[in-house]
Amino acid sequence: MGPLEGIRVLDLSQAATGPYCTMLLGDLGAEVIKVERPERGDDTRQWGPPFIEGESAYFLSLNRNKKSLSLNLKHPEGLKIALELARRSDVFVENFRPDTLERLGLGYQALSAMNPRLIYCSISAFGPTGPYRNYPGYDVIISALGGLMGITGEKDRPPCKVGVAVTDVSTGIMAQGAISAALYAREKTGKGQRIDLSLLETQVSVLINQASNYLLAGIIPQRAGSHHPSIVPYQAFKAKDIYVTVGAGNDELFRKLCNVLDIPELAEDTRFKTNPDRVKHRDALEEILQERLKTKTAAEWFQILSSAGVPCGPVNTLDRVFQDPQVLHRKMVEEIDHPRAGRIRLVGLPVKFTDTPAEIRTPPPVLGEHTQEVLQGLLGYDPARIEKLRAEGAI
Repeated sequence: MGPLEGIRVLDLSQAATGPYCTMLLGDLGAEVIKVERPERGDDTRQWGPPFIEGESAYFLSLNRNKKSLSLNLKHPEGLKIALELARRSDVFVENFRPDTLERLGLGYQALSAMNPRLIYCSISAFGPTGPYRNYPGYDVIISALGGLMGITGEKDRPPCKVGVAVTDVSTGIMAQGAISAALYAREKTGKGQRIDLSLLETQVSVLINQASNYLLAGIIPQRAGSHHPSIVPYQAFKAKDIYVTVGAGNDELFRKLCNVLDIPELAEDTRFKTNPDRVKHRDALEEILQERLKTKTAAEWFQILSSAGVPCGPVNTLDRVFQDPQVLHRKMVEEIDHPRAGRIRLVGLPVKFTDTPAEIRTPPPVLGEHTQEVLQGLLGYDPARIEKLRAEGAI
């Protein structure tokens, strides 16, 4: 049994943030019923290539451990089904524009009145209040407006987005944590509550030290490639073949690095003796280290420096990542059978529990795969009624 075994989640979200959140809840054992529009489904079903036997790799990355229910919320019978499911659920997750579900009768006030124990999680781009409340937004938009893109990329080069949708993913993780906390609170109070979070607020919150550099010292961070504004060395260097990262977060680690590189005198140089000194004389130190690090391959430095206790790692492409012995040892690649795509490989589960293990129980569903199961098994609809709903366009 997973830690959230027995919890039912009604998931009306789509794209990345909400589905990532509900996938995490599903990994932890919750029953997740994913509501999708008939015929079209979640937007990510169209995000490709690549497609595996017609199934989007993007969708497959976000929707394991879920049941797909195709439901037309604009049809009276489809809306009725959603209300019946909300009455029987513990958690409700949505990422519609503010007030959209209120107009449909699926807002927090309406659902909590009929199910006071419901945890209602609303995810939006900018939040339900404020001057931007009705503006649309994707990860790349919020990462730009929220400051991340402005500090990402090389100096004097155009701003650059991060390689994955980290604003979406961070917000999904934040939502999963908030839902788990609300479920714990419900154990004490017996009542559910509404959770409200946005991509913008999450993005601003995860600026961490860069935000403090501005708020406390008035420093506006600039794009600096892999450099760190407050730690040197803590960046990528060109090795003999590919790039390799080296991090010396304190003076002892810097001394170890200098010893391994056979330049122990560098640790006593007044320009480099302390981290503030090294930050001040960054350019001179980086030039010296670069000359040393280009003499061996990234793999050689990884072994040499790591064995000496100095944090180091090659800048891997994804083929190298998913062949890495530690990644494989920790089961970060798992296989499962998909009804259309066949045997597929998915990213494994990053959190391990001793007593209540998370697991990939079911593959990402095809559109509407569980409609009959949910309506008949959970709501008690007979097959004739289900066929009538399908003919009417309600499901």
